[in-house]
Amino acid sequence: MTTEFTADLVIVGAGPAGLYATYYAGFRGLSVVVVDALDQVGGQMSVLYPEKPVFDVAGFPRVRAQDLVDSLIEQAALAEPTYLLGHDAVGLEQLPDGIVVTTDRGTRVRAGALLITGGMGRFTPRPLPAGGDFVGRGLRYAVPKPAELAGKDVLIVGGGDSAVDWALCLEPLAASVTVVHRRDAFRAHERSVSELRSSSVRVLTPHEVLAVRGGGRVEEVDVAGPDGVETLRVDEIVAALGFKADLAALTSWGIGLSKRHIAVDRSMRTTLPRVFAAGDITDFEGKVRLISVGFGEAALAVNNLVPLVRPDLPMVPGHSSDAA
Repeated sequence: MTTEFTADLVIVGAGPAGLYATYYAGFRGLSVVVVDALDQVGGQMSVLYPEKPVFDVAGFPRVRAQDLVDSLIEQAALAEPTYLLGHDAVGLEQLPDGIVVTTDRGTRVRAGALLITGGMGRFTPRPLPAGGDFVGRGLRYAVPKPAELAGKDVLIVGGGDSAVDWALCLEPLAASVTVVHRRDAFRAHERSVSELRSSSVRVLTPHEVLAVRGGGRVEEVDVAGPDGVETLRVDEIVAALGFKADLAALTSWGIGLSKRHIAVDRSMRTTLPRVFAAGDITDFEGKVRLISVGFGEAALAVNNLVPLVRPDLPMVPGHSSDAA
């Protein structure tokens, strides 16, 4: 049986940007349906990094990722949204006065506009070329519970924010932490890299993992660098090589993509009528992928789509204190 919902706005993606957009749409007087392929709210932040400290959100000198998500959920609840979790948005139909989003479960959501903030398909980790047979036996792609690695000799592979953040998080817990990255330069935040280099974490660059060995679990890893091959005693490997989302639906919709991101204009409009995007999934000149930027993009998108779905409302929102 096909289930149908009707709302002013359908948001695809229940991560931080989507949750803030949900609150803000409710603040502007819109009804909201939120669709996400994951079976829980919070996006990658809740599934992969719940214990990660976040430093770049205004008003929070330091906040635990899951605590931030919990606050966003509480804030979004003011909009009284309908959540469709475990639903992958696969179909898009353009109507003269709106759109219809269809999920892989056959659910249809008719709305005046669509805001994409992620949530497109289940994200999969980029695999570690060597040692794939050890997944679940000492090789992992995320650290949702750092305490599980306490007292272990940990090898982290990667050079982005996740690799550096996990290394710093695990340093006081693990027996030892080693980071292997195939380039000398890291892609992580400069301050985090500086902390890494001044910590007790051993940093091997440029190095690559050649082989992983062990009986029932990981026991040792061969890494290759400029001076040859070194064998490391390892209990756990964290392959922080990034994740890929399934963007096949966006391709079939004919939406403008730029390097697997959605191209938007200054109003957060995509190339499709009544379809907007915000957060890390967007791309435009000067784009900065920060949570705080995603919040601003979400508010910008909502304010620009309001006149499309509710012509009786102005685009200019006014101050929240005025509404109170």
